Amino acid sequence: MRKIIASLDIGSSLLKLVVGEFTKNKFNILLAISQESQGIKNGFIVNQESFNETIEDLFKQANERLGVRVRKVIVNVPMYNAKFELVEGSTTITNEEYTVNANDIVRSMQAACYNKVPDNMELVNLIPIIFKVNGDVLTKHPLGMGAEKLSSKCVLVTAPKKGIEPIVKVLEKNQIEVIDLAFCSMGDYEELHTKEDDDRTGAIVNIGADTTEVTIFSKGVITNGEVINIGSSNIDKDFSYIYKLLASDAKTVKEKLALCHTRLAQPNEVLEFEAYEDGPVRLNQYEVSEIMMERIKEIFNLVKKQINLLTKKEISYIIITGGLTEAADFDILMEESFGNIARVAQVSEIGARNNIYSSSVGLMKFYYRKLKLRNKDFSIFTIDEQEEFSGLDQKKGVSDNSLLGKVFGIFFDK
Repeated sequence: MRKIIASLDIGSSLLKLVVGEFTKNKFNILLAISQESQGIKNGFIVNQESFNETIEDLFKQANERLGVRVRKVIVNVPMYNAKFELVEGSTTITNEEYTVNANDIVRSMQAACYNKVPDNMELVNLIPIIFKVNGDVLTKHPLGMGAEKLSSKCVLVTAPKKGIEPIVKVLEKNQIEVIDLAFCSMGDYEELHTKEDDDRTGAIVNIGADTTEVTIFSKGVITNGEVINIGSSNIDKDFSYIYKLLASDAKTVKEKLALCHTRLAQPNEVLEFEAYEDGPVRLNQYEVSEIMMERIKEIFNLVKKQINLLTKKEISYIIITGGLTEAADFDILMEESFGNIARVAQVSEIGARNNIYSSSVGLMKFYYRKLKLRNKDFSIFTIDEQEEFSGLDQKKGVSDNSLLGKVFGIFFDK
């Protein structure tokens, strides 16, 4: 079976849909597309009809490019008012071999979260930290071990239903099944961390259009997180307000003229726009870079304060991602603000080499790791669809191995 997975990252500025395949210990991008969001504000649906139209258009593009329909996705959900709780549970090993199997792992984790999700909250994820075999042997990989009892310690991650159910309903209306839920940062960590990060405490910062998510990870496990109501669109608003520009022109100033730091800005680099009150206006790079730099500094200062509120542990690394990190000289200002413990995200997969895709790509890897713990194979496509998809690959002259080539979901099914 071809192990093909899809993820949908719902942002206030862009929707990102990525399809990838895991084969022979490699991960290949099959599709990565984005589309401007409609009907979304701060991660929440504010206009269901507009959001539905955007979903329809996005998946239509994907289906046309792949030649088969994408019907199952992992979806990111808003992290507002999320709860992170340490829970424990255990199960007795009942098979004749007294060997831990995938179902035993699932039962111990289910016992850990049993009756612990309030009615107004949705289970986003249950993340295992460590397993205990026969009360004394600690391991992260108990599968196949001899045992009479298996216990698990997990982080129970929940979020308000009001931010999740509307998204799921729109996708179901379009005959798209949500196979798993996650926060953007879970995908970001999976995509961007190093082996050294797995033994340290650090922060993932995702600067979106309307919001910035700050999440703490300890030894590879999410422990806390919060959303700050400021993002890259505030820079657009600054330019629009100061120079009386249309929103589209303000965005052009941010993307085509301004730098994140004034160090390399050139006063003789100029673009002209039509102000909606005063007629033509000439903007130089140094002037607009000053404005952009001050706004990003504000975001960084808020991030620092939030990290201090979220954890008392010493932070060993900060990884910053999001579309804004692709802007020129972002790294200069980042290092001035955070020092050498901070680094800019870098998505390495061919076909998705842009930080707007860090969450989408990582969410598939996050889900695949869960499947491996469950000892389960999975694909969003049926066997017939996989054969059809393989046929398309062959017609294009691309091999199967080519780089082109609700609650518990699939992970907890029986």
